Amino acid sequence: MEVYEITIKPLSGFGTPLKGDTIFGQFCWQIVYDDTLCHKTLDSLLAQYHTSPFIIFSSAYPKIKIGQKDHYALKTPALPMVELFDLPEDKKEKIKKRKEYKSKVWMILKESGQISSFRELEKLTNQELLDKIKVSVAAEAGGRKLAKRGGAKSLVATFNQPHNTINRLTGKTGEGRFAPFAVEQEVFYPDSELALFVGLDESTIDIAQVKKALERIGAFGFGKDGSSGLGRFAVVGEPRKIDLAKLGSSSPNACYTLAPCVPEKDTFDEVFFTPFVRFGRHGDTLAKSSNPFKNPVIMADEGGVLRPKDNSRVFSKPYLGLAISDISKVEPNSVAQGYTLYIPVSISTKEPKAATPDSGRAG
Repeated sequence: MEVYEITIKPLSGFGTPLKGDTIFGQFCWQIVYDDTLCHKTLDSLLAQYHTSPFIIFSSAYPKIKIGQKDHYALKTPALPMVELFDLPEDKKEKIKKRKEYKSKVWMILKESGQISSFRELEKLTNQELLDKIKVSVAAEAGGRKLAKRGGAKSLVATFNQPHNTINRLTGKTGEGRFAPFAVEQEVFYPDSELALFVGLDESTIDIAQVKKALERIGAFGFGKDGSSGLGRFAVVGEPRKIDLAKLGSSSPNACYTLAPCVPEKDTFDEVFFTPFVRFGRHGDTLAKSSNPFKNPVIMADEGGVLRPKDNSRVFSKPYLGLAISDISKVEPNSVAQGYTLYIPVSISTKEPKAATPDSGRAG
């Protein structure tokens, strides 16, 4: 499997977050309606999906250019805080530092950099670099402030967009289907670009076909409310091959995940992740079926850290996880992406333990 980086430029807000499993679903719909896209049917591509995935999408991550260097904004890993930072012994100072560290939702990685140890996280989230990003963004945005979320400096902002339907008999909103409601939107800072990592089996599909499908998705709208203007993006430049292993440790013992996934059973002896429940829903014509909802799937969100029992087996391929089936009552052949690409990293080899409340995450 070869891994490529595709750069996309948001052209609107998003009603659905750009997570890997959702991008995979929309990509599959492109194949359903255009057999010439990959010159294969979706059924043929999914025939070996449980043992050999033909494509894997990462979630999308902000990509910032400072000078001539690109920087990736990746999620802070879901490790206990004591694994990431040196906390002071003094109780008062420790509480103060915990609050400070919890606001660090991003770690900034240079394109040519490496995550040799998460103990360097304070350097990867250092204020000087974030301030440079803020200045760069402010210059591109004509002086507008960097978006904020949850009170913490962020590269993404979320807000509730009010909606309503007018009853034409009364000229007003009302109850039932005429009741006002709000839809959460996610917007990236002005003129931002996002990095999307794609792993594919080049004997089955090529990157030009993937680029073409993404261009179509971006033109028609990704996810919720695409028909009303949300989810628009453009593919920037040409895809390029990338070796994710070079972004990580040269002597890894764990995997930092880049998309929501379902880890294989009996493969990892230490796992740290934020639980993410995918309440899936069918798209296209199946959205109007008798039961458009899929069965919920509990996943490990991107930013998880998984330490394998057998390094040689896991690190022999650039992905981990499982294909997810039996998720729909109206379409038995439905599958979901439970795979993820990863960056090999190194963590302390202590006795397995659950994540502490300090981290705000679960293991």
